[in-house]
Amino acid sequence: MKKYIYTLLVLLAASVTQLEAQTNAAVTPVINSGDTAWMIMATALVLFMSIPALALFYGGLVRRKNVLNVFMQCLIIVAVISIEWVICGYSLSFGSSNGFLAPFIGGFDWAFLRNIHASDLSPYFISHSQVAADGSSIGTIPHLVFVMYQCMFAVITPALIIGAFAERINFKGFLIFTLLWSLLVYNPVAHWVWSADGWLFKLGALDFAGGTVVHVNAGIAAIVTAIMLGKRRDYEGHALPPHNITYVVMGAAMLWVGWFGFNAGSGLAADGLAANAFMVTHIAAAAAALTWAVLDWFNDKRPTIVGTSTGAVAGLVAITPAAGFVGVGGALAIGVVVSLVCFVMVARVKPKLGYDDSLDAFGVHGIGGMIGAIMTGLLATPVVQQAYSGAFYGNWHQLWVQLIAVGATIIYSGLGTFIIFKVTGSIIAVRANDKHEAIGLDETQHGETAYTSFE
Repeated sequence: MKKYIYTLLVLLAASVTQLEAQTNAAVTPVINSGDTAWMIMATALVLFMSIPALALFYGGLVRRKNVLNVFMQCLIIVAVISIEWVICGYSLSFGSSNGFLAPFIGGFDWAFLRNIHASDLSPYFISHSQVAADGSSIGTIPHLVFVMYQCMFAVITPALIIGAFAERINFKGFLIFTLLWSLLVYNPVAHWVWSADGWLFKLGALDFAGGTVVHVNAGIAAIVTAIMLGKRRDYEGHALPPHNITYVVMGAAMLWVGWFGFNAGSGLAADGLAANAFMVTHIAAAAAALTWAVLDWFNDKRPTIVGTSTGAVAGLVAITPAAGFVGVGGALAIGVVVSLVCFVMVARVKPKLGYDDSLDAFGVHGIGGMIGAIMTGLLATPVVQQAYSGAFYGNWHQLWVQLIAVGATIIYSGLGTFIIFKVTGSIIAVRANDKHEAIGLDETQHGETAYTSFE
């Protein structure tokens, strides 16, 4: 009996020793196929937001003589900014620089994506991480997938600005302005908020998927360009009738679907955080769409499909910075509040002040982004991510940080856009001339027409 007990103890000791050896052995970081598959899909969904979703949404809102111009602007931004991104944009946004510039802009270590290989894992992660050979933490998806995912954000941000200057911008001037703006405004702000070196990141600013980086940034650029360009020649202080409301609804619906990649993908993993972002994104959009429809009902005695579509987009905008930090209750509150405020901006403030923000890029994206960023500081709950909380959960400091992030983005984007617009105007005319605007930009800028008449 003693012999059997002794043998059992020896085997048990050997098993424990082997287990300890396996535990202490270096674990080689590996690509997580589930996370990677989801992030590839999320990247495609965000691209889908630019083309065709935003192109249809904005294209339907303009007059028929300018619809191809809007489509072309969206399409060319995808091409131009994607190339800018791999040449230097990604490196400037997420790379590291030396000295006093480090908190404000990245360097050129990843220019042309050099030093990034297909087998490399992303240095950026949210909830899943592994330990590299040098002891640093890395993510579970390929670095190239992260580069591509962030490229889609760099693409859609300047595309949002199109809504402010639609129907009156010279295409050549638009191209120069957009490239300079992406280089000198988008990349630095992305670095501030999302890079580990960024000063707002270190300050603790919360922006899960782009409330400040994308929407406040683009919205402020939108109002600056709208004012500097001046009003459309036949603008009379109220919205001009959309030429194709069917396009508007299809575009809004596609944006709603694509936004799941925008928000749920920003956790960089297929996990519970992505599930939360997925849920609150949908609920905020639904609450905002319903609220806008009710406001239309009371204001104009009937709900409009254009208004309801606009409300849905406003809800999607506002939940963007909060998607990884708030629950369903927070999403409902954000959806209702953003519709109320954006409705007032679009229906009351814009006509009263008289600026021509053609498709309400500032009124929806700029204002919606501000509301979402600030309400994140109020409603962030440790139930979603234990490390983060907002003012309503006792952390008033977070609200202060959110206000600093919004204020800094407004100032930098506003001044940067103003200077870039002036520089572009010194190179080439930014405003289309009266004759071209009257005929339509489809024919005068591109030599094409969207619809063929058989009369």
